[in-house]
Amino acid sequence: MKIILSLLMALSLISKVYAQDLFLYERKEFIVGNDTLRYRIMYPLNFDANKKYPLVLFLHGSGERGKDNEAQLIHGGKLFAQDEIRSNFQAIVIFPQCPENGFWASTKREKNTDGSNLFVFNPNSKPTKPMELTIKLVKQTLKENYVDKKRIYVGGLSMGGMGTFEILYRCPKIFAAAFPICGGGNPEYVGKYAKRVKIWVFHGAKDDVVLPEYSKKMVDAIKEKGGDVNFTIYPNANHNSWASAFAEPNLFPWLFSIYKK
Repeated sequence: MKIILSLLMALSLISKVYAQDLFLYERKEFIVGNDTLRYRIMYPLNFDANKKYPLVLFLHGSGERGKDNEAQLIHGGKLFAQDEIRSNFQAIVIFPQCPENGFWASTKREKNTDGSNLFVFNPNSKPTKPMELTIKLVKQTLKENYVDKKRIYVGGLSMGGMGTFEILYRCPKIFAAAFPICGGGNPEYVGKYAKRVKIWVFHGAKDDVVLPEYSKKMVDAIKEKGGDVNFTIYPNANHNSWASAFAEPNLFPWLFSIYKK
C-alpha cells in the first residue's frame, strides 16, 4: 500500500510540474478566413517589448495532432520551459498544433515491399493547410519589433522533422538554423536553403517508423550543395531519438549562437 501511495504521489507531482510548464505557454488561435491554427506561445523571462529576442518554431509529430491546443507540448514543451533554459537562452517559442489527419509536409505515406514506411515528398506542390497557416503565423510574428529577424529557428520531430525540411524549402530566407529530428524530405530541393541555413540533423539508427536513410539522404544532399550540416545518429535509439537530441548539451548553445547571414 505504501508503495502504491508513493507512486500516486510521484505521479501527482509530475502532473503538477507538467501543468506548470503548460501554464507558461499562452493559448492562442491564428485565424485566416475560415481556417484556424491553434498554437501555444511562451515569452522570455522578464519579457521586455523594447528588447529583441530570438524566435523558435517547433513542429510536433503525428501523435500530437488534434484540437486541444495542448498535446503539441508533450515532446519539447517541458524542455523549453526549464528554468535553466529560459534563463540562459531567452527566446519566444511557438508550438503550433496540426489538426487530426493533417500533415505539415506535402507527402504521401505508403509501404515498401519489406513492410517499412515509404514517404514520398513533393514540396514543390501546394503547401498543406497547416503548413500554409504556420508560415503565415511566422510571418505575422516577424512584424513585431521585439523579434530578432536574424535569429529565427525551426525544429521538429518525426512528422515535424519532415515539416522542418519543407518549411526551409518554402521560406529559405527566414530561418538561421534548424534541427530536424527523425524526419526526412526530398533531397532534390535542398539547394534553395543549403547555403543559407545551418542545420543539425538527428536520427535513431534503429528507427523503424521513419528509416534513418531519410535523414542521411538529406544530409548528403545538403553537403553536396555546400551547406553547413551536422548529423548525429544514435546507434541504440529507435523512433524516439528526440529524447537523445533534447539531452544534447550543445544543442541550445549551438542553436542560439547562429545568426542569419
